[in-house]
Amino acid sequence: MSFVKFNDDNQIINFVRDHSDLFSCHSELAVEEISDGNLNYVYRVSDASGNSLIVKQAPPYIRIIGDDWPLTQDRIRIEQQSLQLTAQHCPQVVPEVYHYDSEHCVILMQDIGDHDNLRQLLIDRTELPLLAQQLGNYLAQMMFRSSSMAMESTAHKALVKTSQNPELCKISEEVYFWDPFCDHERNDVNPLLKDEAQSVWNNSELKCEVAKLKRRFMSDTEAMIHGDLHSGSVFATTDSCKIIDPEFSFCGPIGFDIGVLFANFLLNYAGQQNLPGDRCERMTYQGWLLQTLSDIWQQFSTHFASLMQTETLDPSLSEPGYQQWYLQQIWQDSLGYAGVEMTRRTIGIAHVADIMNIEDPELRADSERLSLQIANMLILQRNTLSTPKQLDDAINQLRT
Repeated sequence: MSFVKFNDDNQIINFVRDHSDLFSCHSELAVEEISDGNLNYVYRVSDASGNSLIVKQAPPYIRIIGDDWPLTQDRIRIEQQSLQLTAQHCPQVVPEVYHYDSEHCVILMQDIGDHDNLRQLLIDRTELPLLAQQLGNYLAQMMFRSSSMAMESTAHKALVKTSQNPELCKISEEVYFWDPFCDHERNDVNPLLKDEAQSVWNNSELKCEVAKLKRRFMSDTEAMIHGDLHSGSVFATTDSCKIIDPEFSFCGPIGFDIGVLFANFLLNYAGQQNLPGDRCERMTYQGWLLQTLSDIWQQFSTHFASLMQTETLDPSLSEPGYQQWYLQQIWQDSLGYAGVEMTRRTIGIAHVADIMNIEDPELRADSERLSLQIANMLILQRNTLSTPKQLDDAINQLRT
């Protein structure tokens, strides 16, 4: 059956009434399109009493481009699977799924409009005291529970099979590991940053390290990862956080999600160098960002280590020396993938508001240079920066 997009509000409302009991049959419903990503159509359906839900529909193409760029609709199944798996282990951090319809490629889910987008919260210099604990626990639980340490071997291999996501992985392989490290036509480079971009493209040592990270991304099936865990995929309040849009999810290297998350804190760090506002306030917030990054790792590594020690099924993976080595490998991978994410967000196709909101081109270029400096350091020195403290010191040296 060919795909049928919702063409008007009545079609959406009828679908919601047929597949959800959230609204009274007598209530008048309103539809608002809130699509702000590149791939899908997203709508909020609400009534006058304050009840609401989200409708997400995946067309067989990239939404902002149309039929000229076809894209598998299986991504909506992957997203639903990832949300359901996360709900089993960390129900507090994902919106509840009310209904999944494979024929229409639609998910109905909880509206998290009472949370704010983390990227904007960081730009606004909002401190969130519980965020590091929440994100660190989520990462530890999900990475351990979906790995071969916690799952029987055949069950883990079945998860690897059902989570295969080749088309979206191919996009990531290109926009993370290929485009930003060569003079690719898709790149969007600030003209004031041409020399720095050229230096990246000519750096054989850097590209060799990126190739090593890409190999792990393409071949390692450690755990079910989100695959796109930037700050725009996290919504938060002072006491809660929610994670959305896991359509890039697949079984991949644990350090990738952690690294992408780290990178988005560091991209904001680079942006705070020149975003509007009091300089002392911006510097203080840069300190909070580095501390939060350190706290996320501390929370993750402590919780993950505890799970490894007490719940690993395979005795051969229970050796304390192995577990210590494994955590260090995840840390090093996380730094490397953070550097790749920062590079692609600075000279690749997809930039971030944390830096693009800087109106003055010279000041924006200054933050972009800092971003690239941090990125290069993370990729090239990931095996020698052994602790968050060493990372903080190295970053602070670049800033000065």
